[in-house]
Amino acid sequence: MTHRPDVMPPRIDPLPETAASDALKAAWAKHIDDYPGSRITNMKATLSHSPLAFDVYMQWYPLYHAVIGIVGERSAYLFAHAISEASNCPLCTTFFRKIIIQNGERPEDLRLTDAEQHLLNFGAAIAQNRGDVPDEVYAPIGHRFSAGDVVTLVAFAGQMIATNLINNVLHVTIDDYLYPYLPLTQSADRTTGSPDRTTHA
Repeated sequence: MTHRPDVMPPRIDPLPETAASDALKAAWAKHIDDYPGSRITNMKATLSHSPLAFDVYMQWYPLYHAVIGIVGERSAYLFAHAISEASNCPLCTTFFRKIIIQNGERPEDLRLTDAEQHLLNFGAAIAQNRGDVPDEVYAPIGHRFSAGDVVTLVAFAGQMIATNLINNVLHVTIDDYLYPYLPLTQSADRTTGSPDRTTHA
């Protein structure tokens, strides 16, 4: 991993493949096989210092797919983006910016239905208020979804916030492939060498 002068260094470097046990390499391979298009990112390699932590955090994926089954793919990644942005996690926010942009939208100019906006407000409130969601924010969600679906949405939000926290606490470096998707202001800060906290996770 290349350290850039414009970002804080990670508190724990990602585990290099050469240091991974055979069991961990097998877990990496299974993860990539189970979820085509995934990769061993800086965050996943950092988690891999604790194979148990890696296994636990990778449960994000089945929860995310469950959310897709409930609200659809677009609303699922917008929900995750809203949570990550409210958690002030640059790495995760940029990851979902990439998905939004690749699907032909601008994160700064989303066209949302009332139902979609309610969902994003719910996700953001969970992150911002540490779970103390106002009744007026919860009500549209409680009316729209079954009890099981609400539990899945909240459980995913918790897993998303846990992912935000690991990146923020350990200063996990944003992966190179995500840099083109940083907000323009953050990209400008990066090119001028400003040590802006928002240019890394």
